[in-house]
Amino acid sequence: MTIADFRQEMKKKTHIIANSDLHLHMHEEAQTARKLTVKINNEYHTREELCKLFSELTGRCVDESFTLFPPFYTDYGKNITVGKNVFVNSGCCFQDQGGIEIGDNVLIGQQVVMATLNHDLKPEARANMSPAPIKIGNNVWIGAHTTILSGVTVGNGAVIAAGAVVTKDVPDNVVVAGVAAKIIKIIKE
Repeated sequence: MTIADFRQEMKKKTHIIANSDLHLHMHEEAQTARKLTVKINNEYHTREELCKLFSELTGRCVDESFTLFPPFYTDYGKNITVGKNVFVNSGCCFQDQGGIEIGDNVLIGQQVVMATLNHDLKPEARANMSPAPIKIGNNVWIGAHTTILSGVTVGNGAVIAAGAVVTKDVPDNVVVAGVAAKIIKIIKE
């Protein structure tokens, strides 16, 4: 299975059966992601070097305006896209098999988790997974220790308060906070 084939299956939100070709592909690519994140995380790199390494990790050219403060963790890597002027702070974990799309001018705080997979609720099928993408709009600020769950879209100009757990879509130009995150303020331009 190629990366392109896998991405197509994830766009269809194909249910991933344990030990299927899709599942085995994820495990194979996880080894590549681990090798690259060890390289990213365990020695000093210039901004330019980190852009190159992140491009290799994602399989896509990352704009030279991208900034990453390691460490960074992912268990796939090849289903992440980032726009221009994106800042990812230290300790972030992106479970990206279902797809993570990050717009332009996005600030991501320390230890943010984005999780695009859910396991089956039935105990006998618990190893099976359902993917759903996370989409982050332009000009978004995601506070430290936030968790964004699968299938969530964060609108343009939104702010996610530190420690929030985002389980539902976030409209444009609002501040959300809490567990589960709720709108606490509308941002007026």
